[in-house]
Amino acid sequence: MRIGVRRTGGFAGIERYAEVDTSGRADAGEWQTLAEEAVAEGRGTPPGGVPDGFSYRITVDGRTVYCADPRLTEAQSRLISQVLKEGA
Repeated sequence: MRIGVRRTGGFAGIERYAEVDTSGRADAGEWQTLAEEAVAEGRGTPPGGVPDGFSYRITVDGRTVYCADPRLTEAQSRLISQVLKEGA
């Protein structure tokens, strides 16, 4: 499973992108469960955010959803954090 996260916005307006390929990972099942939950709770179009807040585009195996601060679900928040931390 390929999981990509693009973060835009914020005070400085710096874009950040990271991607994780879970194939062959011992924790692939955990990533899959988290990714499926985050995508199910996402929107098909970018939501309105707040001034200086971050907006996110999450892509899981070709399916893309959008979300924004401060209305991230727990699953979205965890997935975004993990991908941006561990991804390349």
